[in-house]
Amino acid sequence: MADSKEKLFSDFAAPTRQEWMDKIQADLKGADYQKKMVWRTHEGFNMEPFYRKEDLEGMAQTDALPGQFPYVRGNKKDNNRWYVRQNIDAADAREANAKALDLLDKGVTSLGFKIPRKELSAEFIATLLEGIKADAVELNFQTCQGHTVELARLLADYFNGKGYDPKSLAGSVNFDPVQKMLTKGKDTTPLLGQLAGLVQTLAPFPKFRCVCVNADTLCDAGAYTYQELGYALAWGNEYLAQMVEAGIPAALAAKKIKFNFGIGGVYFMEIAKFRAARMLWANIVKQYGPVCPREDCENTGADKSCNCACKMQVNATTTTYNMTVFDSYVNMLRSQTEAMSAALANVDSIVVTPFDAPYETPNDFAERIARNQQLLLQEESHFDKIVDVAGGSYFVEKLTRSLAEQAWKLFLAVEDEGGFLAAAKAGTVQKAINDTDAARHADAAKRKEFLLGTNQFPNFNEKSEGKRPLEACGCCHGHGEGCEKPFAHLETSRLASGFEALRLQTEQAAKQPVAFMLTIGNLAMRQARAQFSCNFLACAGYKVIDNLGFPTVEEGVEAAVKAGADIVVLCSSDDEYAEYAIPAFKALDGRAMFVVAGAPACMDDLKAAGIENFIHVRVDQLQTLKEFNAKLGIK
Repeated sequence: MADSKEKLFSDFAAPTRQEWMDKIQADLKGADYQKKMVWRTHEGFNMEPFYRKEDLEGMAQTDALPGQFPYVRGNKKDNNRWYVRQNIDAADAREANAKALDLLDKGVTSLGFKIPRKELSAEFIATLLEGIKADAVELNFQTCQGHTVELARLLADYFNGKGYDPKSLAGSVNFDPVQKMLTKGKDTTPLLGQLAGLVQTLAPFPKFRCVCVNADTLCDAGAYTYQELGYALAWGNEYLAQMVEAGIPAALAAKKIKFNFGIGGVYFMEIAKFRAARMLWANIVKQYGPVCPREDCENTGADKSCNCACKMQVNATTTTYNMTVFDSYVNMLRSQTEAMSAALANVDSIVVTPFDAPYETPNDFAERIARNQQLLLQEESHFDKIVDVAGGSYFVEKLTRSLAEQAWKLFLAVEDEGGFLAAAKAGTVQKAINDTDAARHADAAKRKEFLLGTNQFPNFNEKSEGKRPLEACGCCHGHGEGCEKPFAHLETSRLASGFEALRLQTEQAAKQPVAFMLTIGNLAMRQARAQFSCNFLACAGYKVIDNLGFPTVEEGVEAAVKAGADIVVLCSSDDEYAEYAIPAFKALDGRAMFVVAGAPACMDDLKAAGIENFIHVRVDQLQTLKEFNAKLGIK
């Protein structure tokens, strides 16, 4: 068999890169290769349509196996099991406990509790965790940043009182003062003095992390992938440096840091992000020379430094940035592919955001779907059985390396500025993310960034039915009372927010605007233009009426008036607009708004005749629809 295989391969010459390029160019039939085939990412690099083995030459990342430094291929070598996490608002200890026990019965293996600071007490913790086997589930806790040390002490006392083996407990306490600085513009630097006390409190619990890098905040604010990664590394390095300066051994400090990343919607980019994150963080920690306290530890480098301390622990949460209020079931598709990318990239735990989160406190159905999305990946798709599925893919390895290089440049730029804390105080981090957010909103408005069901292919008949976007809480919780904001803060809004506001504005109008397609002339062009126009205008909540075609513009205009049209869209070919547009405009005689679908060469002549509304792929869709609403008297 081996001989026959060798003979088979020897009979076929491997095509060269140039032969592949020649074939692609032939198939393109003269089309521009760079425009048609090259992926121009937002991350500052381009990706080719194909890669070969030689493209991986010199990449040290491909030499390591799963479970080996620098952990680009994952922290584990024998499985890819991750924690299925669900977060709970623990305002009431008994209710939260009942919900937690129910979730554990339904397949959840990680719980996240958000505890109000006023409720912190030994009794509250005991009630909250009653009946929960703390050594059989990952437990994560969050409270007011100024009371996190108190929470850690209460947990340590509870675990010790119950007689748990400290080595068997896994979880985290979310201490991240810098996050409040980014989101609220508040000065939380005094809280950084609590780092040493917090770490010492939980030092006896080796699998319990307590210093968090909540980079998912950046993802939910619209950050590009390289920004989330680069800033997260600088953020983590800031905490690591401060802990070491406070006298905490580097190995212990590194093992107490947990990264909470978001999961964006660019599938392969997210796989590359988590792989690159582990690799870069491992190399950062290595520079601190972490020393393992165990003399018998075999996972050490050539310099005897502790490789275990170099492992990045990652919880990944599907982003809210691309979620929508309208056509909200599409959110399930978004979060499913996001969860898949994180799972394939070997993260430690995943939170799937329920599909209804943009407009209500998630209901039981939405939470059940969110849980089952992960359970499906584990129990039916077996994503937990194979480590680093993407490893060895020329495309993914190249993408991982390219993204790592861009993120590293950003990391070094932040370090040159004095570190992440200095950059946050100066507002450069917030400005960079806010600028990206503004750019992405502008791209969405022009349909350069698609949101299915929002700015592309909307559900024509959908109504909000009382759904309204939930506003982010602006109240002041945490260190220092009052509303002083000495620093810049992130301006966060979901990508769909502008279109949703427009559509809700339309719904509140006395009459739903009717857009009538006056289709005439060339069959293929009128159908294509009508389809484009229907999708374009339905994004504002207009009722659209398509038509098979009219023999004359006069007949089309009369049919539109009879249908009660508020907008009449002329749909034809560019060449025929010179013949049809002006007669149609005159026949309509101001009885409705007149729109031409396209940007014909005769546009200047049409404008001179009084036609002022044109829709095509290059216009700002959101701004155009706002202008249409204003002309229709909808405010």
